[in-house]
Amino acid sequence: MEHAAALARSVKERYPNLVTEGSVSGGHATVVVKREGILSLGRALKADPAFAFDMLMDLFAVDYLHWEERAVRFEVVYNLYSLTHSHRLFVKVPVPETEPSVDSVTPVWAAADWFERETWDMMGISFKGHPHLKRILMYEGFQGHALRKDYRYNQRQPIIGPVN
Repeated sequence: MEHAAALARSVKERYPNLVTEGSVSGGHATVVVKREGILSLGRALKADPAFAFDMLMDLFAVDYLHWEERAVRFEVVYNLYSLTHSHRLFVKVPVPETEPSVDSVTPVWAAADWFERETWDMMGISFKGHPHLKRILMYEGFQGHALRKDYRYNQRQPIIGPVN
């Protein structure tokens, strides 16, 4: 727990122009970064020997619809890991409903490719600069984004025929 707090504090102090909050959540170091700063922070956290976050373990989004205490509806969460230091960092990026997009981190971590595609497909958050952003779980004609909290579970979808 102390290590996690020190890590979050260190990231916030090293990058004060990008990181707005640093804390410990669920026993893990967590920082909140400005939406326009995720690509710069990702590059810095990977290249900086003090952090060396060389692995993107996961990337996903959270929909806070109907959470009155949340000013921004969506949040993209990056789960980073350093093989060198054996430490983990969760990076959170608030994403507004009016413009649900964030820069792609595929130039930093190639593993982001499919994670970003899944997040686009299920939550409707686009990733600017992604090399091939298209649906990965649902078919191309699918309307909407099935994991958004306002998606109607009984919504009728277009019927598609066999692929030739």
